[in-house]
Amino acid sequence: MKKIGFFLGCNIPFNRPDVEYSARYMLNELGVEIVELEGAACCPAFGTMPSVDLVGWAAASAWNLSIAEEKGVDIITGCGSCYGSLNEARYHMEKHPEIKEQVNKILGKVGKQYKGTTKVWNFINFLYEEIGLDTLKSKIKYNLNGVKCAVQTGCHNLWPSKAYPTNEDNTFFPKRLREICESMGGIAPHYSTITDCCGMGALRSTASEKSLALFKKKLDVIKEEIDPDLCVIGCSSCLLQFDAGQALLVEQKKLDYKIPALHIVQLAAIAMGADVEKATAQASIPLNGIITKIKGGN
Repeated sequence: MKKIGFFLGCNIPFNRPDVEYSARYMLNELGVEIVELEGAACCPAFGTMPSVDLVGWAAASAWNLSIAEEKGVDIITGCGSCYGSLNEARYHMEKHPEIKEQVNKILGKVGKQYKGTTKVWNFINFLYEEIGLDTLKSKIKYNLNGVKCAVQTGCHNLWPSKAYPTNEDNTFFPKRLREICESMGGIAPHYSTITDCCGMGALRSTASEKSLALFKKKLDVIKEEIDPDLCVIGCSSCLLQFDAGQALLVEQKKLDYKIPALHIVQLAAIAMGADVEKATAQASIPLNGIITKIKGGN
């Protein structure tokens, strides 16, 4: 049985615990044993702490990585920011041994050591490489029945690609999330802004109007070019924008349509038979129609 350390991060437990439920359900159905990372802290996101203290940031990431190392497992996370930050810290410490040395001096004060043996996965790459599309397909109870999916891989799941141990063949033409949706019976066309940022993250925190304007531009292209039934997201931060951010645009009367959104682990869990209410408990955009279509797939 595969084992994996589940790194929750901040966004998922604080804002979208339904994603955590879905991830746990999905991994269990796939025969993956979840190892709890007790004591894990914020990743912390690369756009915050490193600008003030590069070594401190690396030490915080190394703390999380060392917990997984002690348990002898790799890490999986549903947040693109966590995936990016943990991998970038690994990359910096590998390329700059002096940073790793300073980090271990800090960790040594509390009896920890970072070795660099743990790999960090996102769910897209884990499903694609470690599980495999054929195995995923075999676990589906409800075929997606031709649901048209607009995928959003997420910026930090793609770049900087040289810092990440697993990635797309071409990060400017991502296919993995599309192929995952298709393996479950969906349709996942390419669209012209597929790699555009959704506007979440620091921009949403510091300039909400600009963030939502950027997101609306992307969403309008999605609507015009492929008119999907569902947006399928690879990052919990992106999910907040595609779901709650979209609901806010509708409330502000800046959007006259709604496209439901699910994290890929939510979609997979539902297709595997998870409790829909638990798997979508925090959703802002109604999902009744898309759930009915999925449940009618078999």
